[in-house]
Amino acid sequence: MIHFETFTLANGLQFIVHTDKSTPMFAMSILYDVGSRDESYDKTGFAHLFEHLMFGGSVHIPVYDEPVQFAGGINNAYTNNDITHYFLSLPASNAETAFWLESDRMSGLAFSEKSLEVQKQVVVEEFRQNYLNQPYGDAWLLLKPLAYTTHPYRWNTIGMQIEHIQQASLDEVKSFFSTYYHPSNAIVSISSNLDSDKVYQLAEKWFSPIAAKPKKIRSLPVEPVQTQARRLSVKRQVPAISIYKAYPMCGRDHPDYYATDLISDLLGTGQSSRLHKKLVKQQALFSDIGAFVTGNIDPGLLVVTGKLLPETSIEQAEQAIETEIALVKEKGPSLHELRKLKNRIETNQAIENISVLDKALNLAFYSYLNKPELINTLAAHYRKVSKDEIIQKANEVLRAEACNTLIYQPE
Repeated sequence: MIHFETFTLANGLQFIVHTDKSTPMFAMSILYDVGSRDESYDKTGFAHLFEHLMFGGSVHIPVYDEPVQFAGGINNAYTNNDITHYFLSLPASNAETAFWLESDRMSGLAFSEKSLEVQKQVVVEEFRQNYLNQPYGDAWLLLKPLAYTTHPYRWNTIGMQIEHIQQASLDEVKSFFSTYYHPSNAIVSISSNLDSDKVYQLAEKWFSPIAAKPKKIRSLPVEPVQTQARRLSVKRQVPAISIYKAYPMCGRDHPDYYATDLISDLLGTGQSSRLHKKLVKQQALFSDIGAFVTGNIDPGLLVVTGKLLPETSIEQAEQAIETEIALVKEKGPSLHELRKLKNRIETNQAIENISVLDKALNLAFYSYLNKPELINTLAAHYRKVSKDEIIQKANEVLRAEACNTLIYQPE
């Protein structure tokens, strides 16, 4: 059981604190409630660009990484459709360094044309290397606008196109910071050997002087229910034909999420999954195949993806996938399979809550869902899912008329 306490400063900044006297380390994560879904259609990639800018220095700290390294720590961040998450870990004896660093970034980022141009170049190069200049790199740039017609999930976190990043102005960046980087739009989680009283003292000292701002109310368009299958075939410099099949599903905080996630595990997580056993090992149609859920806050996707062996036709491959999906929709998992899936979930949860940093990251995210208790109860939600629920959800989600299929073919 992971115990935690919560408090909120007068400026609206939320804290969640886990005390572990057995560790000499201190971990802090700051989750900002902003992701690529908060961008406008003609200015995408801002949330991810801003993640880079946050490491460019603040008003009193020219180079963010240096104090972290001097204190014996590590740091990083990530951005997705929904959130931007910063985190660092260092010896608990240097805990105040973390408060100093993160409060200075929140209160005053060092904006300049020079730093903006440097980070824009970094992101543009990342766009080219990771998304445009490697096999299958543009898969999500193609699949998302196929699966989403209205919701801002239709563009990827990196952005819709390089030009949006290149054209970002300093005034636009400052406006983005002012809108989203403030106390009432953030959650700070801490896992360390410090008592909550000490954490509160440090929080008051470093974060309470930051002025409160109103939280922007999010109002996003709702994606219409898909009633017709969509299909896109492209030719690229790729080594093998690859298939992506994306099915709309519920959001991360929906009660049906757990059953749907188990469906993806049953179909394609690990070498004992249905698709791998049947289509890779037994029928030798694919060199690799898997399934996963995107886990988005708003309605996301269940994705099946695989690479075909040279002798396999696209028609054979798709028929084989559909056959396995039909079996899940008709009969669901065996009791042995279901028990195995749930045991793996429980094991994974235990592993994910071992380090102080992982606990801090998970506490922040579950607090973002307004359910911090999930750090202790997540596996129980999966345990409750029955075979009948999986059959029901499979028939609701894995509908042929809701399938979005992307095919890569070698040039």
